[in-house]
Amino acid sequence: MDGLGEPQGASEEEGTRPTPRPAGIQLGGPRPPGSCSSGMLALLLPALMLSRAGAWAPEACARGCPAACSCGPGPGERGCWVRCDRAGLLRVPPEFPCAATSIDLDRNGLRLLGERAFGTLPALRRLSLRHNNLTFITPGAFRGLGRLAELRLAHNGALRYLHARTFAALGRLRRLDLAACRLLALPERLLAGLPGLRELAAAANLFRRVPGALRGLANLTHARLEHGRVEAVAAGSLRGLGRLRALSLQANRVRAVHAGAFRDCAALEHLLLGDNRLAALPAGAFRGLGRLRALHLGGNALGRVARAWFADLAELELLYLDRNAIAFVEDGAFQNLSGLLALHLNGNRLTALAWAAFQPGFFLGRLFLFRNPWRCDCGLRWLRDWMDSSGHAAEVPCASPGSVAGLDLSRVAFGRAPDGLCVDPEELNGSASSPGPSPEPAATTASRLSSLLSRLLAPRAPAGEAANATAGPGNASLALPSGALGGSGHSTPFLLGAGVLLSAARHVLFVLQAH
Repeated sequence: MDGLGEPQGASEEEGTRPTPRPAGIQLGGPRPPGSCSSGMLALLLPALMLSRAGAWAPEACARGCPAACSCGPGPGERGCWVRCDRAGLLRVPPEFPCAATSIDLDRNGLRLLGERAFGTLPALRRLSLRHNNLTFITPGAFRGLGRLAELRLAHNGALRYLHARTFAALGRLRRLDLAACRLLALPERLLAGLPGLRELAAAANLFRRVPGALRGLANLTHARLEHGRVEAVAAGSLRGLGRLRALSLQANRVRAVHAGAFRDCAALEHLLLGDNRLAALPAGAFRGLGRLRALHLGGNALGRVARAWFADLAELELLYLDRNAIAFVEDGAFQNLSGLLALHLNGNRLTALAWAAFQPGFFLGRLFLFRNPWRCDCGLRWLRDWMDSSGHAAEVPCASPGSVAGLDLSRVAFGRAPDGLCVDPEELNGSASSPGPSPEPAATTASRLSSLLSRLLAPRAPAGEAANATAGPGNASLALPSGALGGSGHSTPFLLGAGVLLSAARHVLFVLQAH
């Protein structure tokens, strides 16, 4: 995360070359370490002339090459590259080739950069000091490097502090890498003298707010502030960044984005706010970002998606809302995102998602919905139909209702009622025929038991009376026929036993009806 890209070559900013002096004439005063004398400039002149044709003389790289380093033509034989990485250096070498266009001092033990630490190197475009032990950079350490376009200071974890005039001499600097230096802050005027700065990498530092040093950098296009401790994006913290195209605040501690925080960033195309602590957003959080193409809000604590959040994002193509706590999406929340190619809603708490959230009329290419407790009822019928037709939504597992739990939505069958309305899978499965007798309600069971007892307890009637009796079992009851308590004595024990059985039957009926 500490790089800013490879060097872009030296052809885009050809400046006035130093005027050579006659060989052997020494410039006034002792020559600073690493500087080019007039005699060396005279010897270098043929190489400088050849550079305009795209080639450097090999001997120009050999002159002044430090003993612990290797020097040679750069890629495509443009310029002289000096490689001193992993050389065990504890100090900056006293001299470098005057033709040097790139110097790599990565992974050494450098601790201090003094005044004019590199002397005068008129052709130097790229300087890398990553993975050293720098603790202090003297203001003016980079004087004499007027054409420097890229400076890498990443992974100097003890640096902690920079003087406001540290980069004052680097008016042509375009790329600055300060990642993983554990800087507590950036002085307000630190970058004021860098009007051409386009890319700033300051990830993995200890800033608690967006550095005020960024304000007014009219040519800045990329800013990387991820993996830090930034707690909020205030309304004026990005003022004057009219050409900013990419901003990463990923993996900080951002709890608040103020309304209008990005109003000066009309050119912004990529905004990364994922893996922070956002629980809510104001209605105007992204106001003015009409060119935004990718918005990352994943890994926060958002509980809902409001309709007002994305109203201005007509050009948005990628929207990440994954790994939040979203349980509700307002109708019309995505209605203005007519160019959306992919929407990530996976890893939330959604049980339902209405088609009205996407109205009026568009549809995206891919929809990511896995790891949500979906209720696959008629509210998701539109989604299943969309998946069947042309949509791409992989893995929409159903958590409820129980009849379809564990199934993917693509395998759920919805019915249609006679009136044309959708029938939920639970109702559809409940009405479908199945082999074997189905369980009967307790009331039906009690009624049948009552009928059975009536038949058992009723005295046998003569054949003639039986022929005249009503045949339907529905008319049976537990009431004994009139005269059954009278008559001959041999029926008395039977009736007494029948009374006991009737009492038990009534108790059974009461229990069945209670359940």
